[in-house]
Amino acid sequence: MKVRSVFASFAIVALLASASLAQHVKTDFDHNANFSQYKTYSWEAVKTHNELNIDRIKNAVNADLTAKGWTQLPSGGSLSLVAMEATKNQQTLNTVYNGMGGGWRWRGGFGGGSTTYVDNYKVGTLVLDMFDSQTKKLVWRSSSSDTLSDKADKNIKNLNKGVDKMLKDFPPGSAKA
Repeated sequence: MKVRSVFASFAIVALLASASLAQHVKTDFDHNANFSQYKTYSWEAVKTHNELNIDRIKNAVNADLTAKGWTQLPSGGSLSLVAMEATKNQQTLNTVYNGMGGGWRWRGGFGGGSTTYVDNYKVGTLVLDMFDSQTKKLVWRSSSSDTLSDKADKNIKNLNKGVDKMLKDFPPGSAKA
């Protein structure tokens, strides 16, 4: 019985930890910008600590924008794109309660005690900015944050998924309600 409750406690903690580490996407744009005037784009810069990610980021964004009918130009596009990648260390405190079958004690709390441990992990964030090439004004920004893995293939998959989410409703007003 105790073994089952310990496994159940770990399962709950794992579920809560994975839910708190899910990918987060935020998007904002200039509500006065006329996005119907933009049909082309050019890359201005991709800033990342890992040079291997430059082409990965460009390829993910290019695939989504091409699928939406946008055209990439080597220079002079109606929008200029800038992507920035950053990582930071995060910590989560996890508490596992042991021996939960005893009920409340007169001192309060569950019998059997608890164990708290610190879980360290890295979070990667990609920010994609789009500027009107004529006015140099920021017209659209989106960011995607996700937990980084030790496996490059998983990080590439998460990058592609994040870019898909970032550009899902781009350009603004294009989504069918």
